[in-house]
Amino acid sequence: MKKLIREPLVHFLLLGAAIFAAYSLVAKGTGGEPGKIVVTQGQLASMREVYIRTWQRPPTREEWEGLIRDRVQEEVYYREALALGLDKGDSIIRRRLRQKLEFVSQDLAAPAEPSDEELQAYLKAHAATFSTDRRFSFRQVYLDPKRHGVNLARDAERLLAGLNQAGAQSNPASLGDPFLLEHEFGNASAREVGNLFGEKFAAALGNLTPGQWQGPVESGYGVHVVFLAERTEGRLPALEDVREAVRREWTHAQQREAAGRFYQTLLRKYEVTIETPPAAASTPDPVAAR
Repeated sequence: MKKLIREPLVHFLLLGAAIFAAYSLVAKGTGGEPGKIVVTQGQLASMREVYIRTWQRPPTREEWEGLIRDRVQEEVYYREALALGLDKGDSIIRRRLRQKLEFVSQDLAAPAEPSDEELQAYLKAHAATFSTDRRFSFRQVYLDPKRHGVNLARDAERLLAGLNQAGAQSNPASLGDPFLLEHEFGNASAREVGNLFGEKFAAALGNLTPGQWQGPVESGYGVHVVFLAERTEGRLPALEDVREAVRREWTHAQQREAAGRFYQTLLRKYEVTIETPPAAASTPDPVAAR
């Protein structure tokens, strides 16, 4: 029985039947008999709930009567617009209807609760999404290329030699050129470093040897001499630590796959013809025309 429930064909049959039933109910509720409009108890309850949620109070008698008049007017205009074919060829209406059908298909195709084995497999297959970033603790001294000009490489080499001679205890804040960012960063993620200094700088930190001054290291600002104190490699967390995030992403993936399969099932009902545009040779050359 469990195997039967998991079969995609069963999902499509149930999904198609549910959408057909939902469509029938909607058509019956909005279309009704020609020349007759019924505002149902369900619609009234929904209108009242929306009003209370919006205004944090129930409507007055006058407001309630106005809401009902507006609902009737909306239904009249809706039916007359359909009768005139105003829904045809409207890209906004087409997109909205597509969106609603996609929502319906995703809701009806909501997957069952995943097992630990399924979540673990998804976590492993999408390790890059859930792995923690590399982290860096470092100090840096900045050299402004505009200030040093052609002497930039020489000045960076001299600075590096002086810092290595002074050792790890040297104070970077008293050296180099003025800089907007801090001179020292502790346990900063690769993403944070990339946002502040640029991806090239963050990538370079991943290749430096901890425990000594090195450089020059290029950033989006110029060049730096860097002391990498510690680098912590990223890791794939245990499932228990990210269970909710993995479950959420797994559910979204299952819904997307189900929606894609549902679309392919619908598409098989149609014969699609893409008309070939006129050959390029038949289009006048604007340069030649001149």
